[in-house]
Amino acid sequence: MNTKKNRSIIAVMALFISAGLVASCGPNKKQLEEQAQTVQEVDAVETPAVTLVPVQKGKLSSTIAVPGELLPYQQVDLYAKVNSYVKKLLVDIGSEVHQGQLLATLEAPEINSQLAGAQSRIQQQQAIYFASKATYDRLLSTSKTPGTVSENDLEQAEAKKNSDLANVEAAKSAYKEVGASVAYLEIRAPFDGVITARNVNLGAYVGPGGKGTDPLFVLQDQKRLRLVISVPESSTGGLSNKNEVSFTVRALGNQIFTAKIQRLAGALDEKLRSERLEMDVYNKDKKLLPHMFAEVNVPLPSRDSTIVLPKTAVAISTEKVFVIKVVDHKAEWVSVKRGIAANDKVEVYGDIKPGDLVVKLASDEIRDGSTVKD
Repeated sequence: MNTKKNRSIIAVMALFISAGLVASCGPNKKQLEEQAQTVQEVDAVETPAVTLVPVQKGKLSSTIAVPGELLPYQQVDLYAKVNSYVKKLLVDIGSEVHQGQLLATLEAPEINSQLAGAQSRIQQQQAIYFASKATYDRLLSTSKTPGTVSENDLEQAEAKKNSDLANVEAAKSAYKEVGASVAYLEIRAPFDGVITARNVNLGAYVGPGGKGTDPLFVLQDQKRLRLVISVPESSTGGLSNKNEVSFTVRALGNQIFTAKIQRLAGALDEKLRSERLEMDVYNKDKKLLPHMFAEVNVPLPSRDSTIVLPKTAVAISTEKVFVIKVVDHKAEWVSVKRGIAANDKVEVYGDIKPGDLVVKLASDEIRDGSTVKD
């Protein structure tokens, strides 16, 4: 009985040993197929099929949209020069005026009194001068007879005459000063324009403008406006007064206006890091109003001898901006900087040159150093 049991155990052990020997001799057909498929998948990852494009130099132009503001070409706040009262108002809000036109007259009775006093002082000094001159003339005539008039008396008479003449000239200057104050009682337009504000009424007391004081009138030149914009630092290179911009304003729908760049600041604003540009906008039909906001399209200058690639050839990862250059079927990440973009093209700056081949559709899935095939 025991012998029979031992024979069964030996048979089972022999079966396991034979199975182990078969497994150790090599993989079966199924295992070989799975290994081949795995190798093919790895090869597919390491050698992706890509489209390559040659690096070329070109010229690229673009535009940027920036906000702008329309300002009066000239604007002035008109104040009273002297303390006075408003006597007449000859214009109102919306009045079109011309250079030198009388806008208002003021009244200051004390100035008239000062003017009369200055006139009287002139007459007084002239009378004193005429008397001293007559004295000098008589002494001079008498001195021609030797021994009649001492030389000292003659010199003192001449000095008195000259002093009185100086007093006459001083009195005349004082009169002119008061007369100038009278001229300040008339408020006139310094240039052609439109009255956009009137802050006084008849009889109002007015005086020299100061902090917190409203002007009598605000005058604006609206036939020509200044379109003011600020261009970011990255877009200022090459701008000149030969460029022309187009703009729209919300109040006039889709109507497009054009203006030529007239003035460039030539420096960057320290806070905004942008350059101020001004365009002259002629506004004869007065469709545009001062202080309107505008959406301005500024042409960016084209640059010669720059590398231009399709936008898809520039990849952006969390680490850097790069293109994938292919050399001997090997991928090489090259760090670049983007320039201006237009349509489906973009300028790039980096360690690439004309004739290099780069991946047209770049992404970080194509690892640096991996094998690629086209």
